[in-house]
Amino acid sequence: MLRRYLILLKNFDWVLFGAVFLLITFGLAALYSIAISSETPDFANFRKQIIFALIGLILLLLISLLNYRIWQHYSLLIYLAISFLLLLVIFFGKTIRGTTGWFSLLGVNFQVVELAKISLILMLAWFLHHYANRLAQLRIFLISAAICLVYFLLVIFQPDLGSAIILFLIWFWLIFFGGAKKKHLLVLGLILIIIATLAWFFLFADYQRGRILTFINPASDPYGRGYHVRQAIIAVGAGGFLGRGLGFGSQSQLKFIPASQTDFIFAVIAEELGFLGVSLVIGFWALILYRLAKAIMLMKDDFALFFTLGVSALFFSQLMINIGMNIGLLPVTGISLPFLSYGGSFLIVSLVLIGIVESMIIRNRS
Repeated sequence: MLRRYLILLKNFDWVLFGAVFLLITFGLAALYSIAISSETPDFANFRKQIIFALIGLILLLLISLLNYRIWQHYSLLIYLAISFLLLLVIFFGKTIRGTTGWFSLLGVNFQVVELAKISLILMLAWFLHHYANRLAQLRIFLISAAICLVYFLLVIFQPDLGSAIILFLIWFWLIFFGGAKKKHLLVLGLILIIIATLAWFFLFADYQRGRILTFINPASDPYGRGYHVRQAIIAVGAGGFLGRGLGFGSQSQLKFIPASQTDFIFAVIAEELGFLGVSLVIGFWALILYRLAKAIMLMKDDFALFFTLGVSALFFSQLMINIGMNIGLLPVTGISLPFLSYGGSFLIVSLVLIGIVESMIIRNRS
């Protein structure tokens, strides 16, 4: 038994784990800096994030020891269970910042859509494991789209446009690399243009339309909807090469950056740790994505391959969208920066995803 666990630990990707751990450390440092900016420092969120990180890291290690095929076996059941929870949260969930997407348990809020990200990746990996060789057929393409559409619509009704976009990008990434026909993708693009036009007039809330208009012209409302982006851009530019030091960023310490612990934590890091700190963060992320790409090449079965590809799609999409928001290249959509932003739901889910990938790496190396 001991020999078996030693073999598992030997095949564990410690480089991937180390990069993830260091990013979490960067996030905790930024949260600590934000906490001391108040007249009466409040370290409640900092302490919570440490607890979430410890829980997530323990789960990562335990899940890596499990045979990943158990997830393949229960993918459909998990998908149906999360579909039910997404429906339930619309009617009985807690509303935070205009989105009814949280359940509150023992004083801790948990966002159901984070579970949906795991579930969607599992379900699509299971589906493509069986049907990737037939994805060029319209019927199989449409079934894969329907799998995503169920979650997409349930999340839109919360409403949570940012998370819905992430779910769509996971599906699109997987079917693109899975071998979908270009003709089907072109038709999909035309349909999306029509849907986006209709959504603008009949589905988007005023604040969502406002975010897009502000993105096109931030100066149109610099003290209203454009305030977030304007202050974030100032913070990023103010950091210089070495930054102003933890706890010394004027934009973050004087509370000019709204949502500094979540959506705009990248701006806090850029201001206080400068170009050097940002380079380290992006470097660790590049290492994570490289190790995931290397793991994809290692996988011997389609389920593990597509799952790892889906995890890569999730992390890459959230990384690009969040950084794009912080530097004014993309509209504000409420997307967190993985492993860095405050929030137990996504941190734990992200670490569970890494744990499943580690389990796949261990067993495909053997």
